[in-house]
Amino acid sequence: MSLPAVNPVDTTAAALRATIDGKAKPLGALGRVEDLAVQLGLIAGGPPPAFDRALLLVFAGDHGLTAEGVSPYPSSVTQAMVATFLAGKASANAFATAVGAELRVVDAGVDAELPPHPALRDEKIRRGTRNAAVEPALTADEVAEALSRGARVAREAVAEGFQVLALGEMGIGNTASAALLMHRLTGAPLIDCVGRGAGHDDAGLARKLATLERAAARTDAIEPAEVLAQFGGLEIVMMAGAVLGAASARVPVLIDGFIVTAAALAAIRLEPAVQDYCVFCHQSAEQGHRRMLEALEASPLLRLDLRLGEGTGALLALPMVRAASRLLSDVASLDDVLNGRL
Repeated sequence: MSLPAVNPVDTTAAALRATIDGKAKPLGALGRVEDLAVQLGLIAGGPPPAFDRALLLVFAGDHGLTAEGVSPYPSSVTQAMVATFLAGKASANAFATAVGAELRVVDAGVDAELPPHPALRDEKIRRGTRNAAVEPALTADEVAEALSRGARVAREAVAEGFQVLALGEMGIGNTASAALLMHRLTGAPLIDCVGRGAGHDDAGLARKLATLERAAARTDAIEPAEVLAQFGGLEIVMMAGAVLGAASARVPVLIDGFIVTAAALAAIRLEPAVQDYCVFCHQSAEQGHRRMLEALEASPLLRLDLRLGEGTGALLALPMVRAASRLLSDVASLDDVLNGRL
């Protein structure tokens, strides 16, 4: 499998940290915003852009696991929600408008033929994955193709002029897939990875866990590409490719909640250098998300008890990213203030 080359950032942050420490403020007074500014500066190799052009890519796909009742909603909701995004009426649309970001949908594997739309990109690999409870969800070739297409989508967005990419997803059953990926890629017990997803009651949660235990018992796969083939969703695999593509183009990628973090985890296991480019935007209410972030040694910017997905948490963090970039470019140094050089 050929993955895009990713250069690690120059982790020598002393000069950037000294620049921030010399701004007209007490040392460390802006807390983790200063750390974010350093990360953005390291990615840019100097003062970062203002990130005026931001794009949310919502990857959509269906899951064969839904046949086992792992979600309280049918797969048809995926198609209905894609139509809602394209009509501009989803939560992600409202948030994107609020923070000045563009939204596009990528059909990675919706189990329907979607009509053309200016904001829809058709990258469908197949109409949904196979049922991972009884067989591998994807073939090795399908995983390779989904990674390649995701990387291409991201790189083409950067070539178009977008300075920061946010990732979101839509796919009924995808918390089940993400839980299995987390289990195998972090080694966490499956019971710690499985949550209520879109709203299971206790009986539904027990059914979901039993189904995922059956899926996990089928295979002992731990190598990232094989784990993606066994348990991945097409939207998740394509998002992993988008993380790789964004990192190869040296732009920050805003990581949303549990499912997008699972995609980022897979990308990092495939190419560890991509973690330098990931901004982990929030810790969701889904049970396994905190532990997955801990496995990545990632500290999220926000904790708002979100559990919607769609990229909503990434969009809410975008103003913080823009503010952090301006700390480096727009704030006077203390020396200039004290010597009247404003």
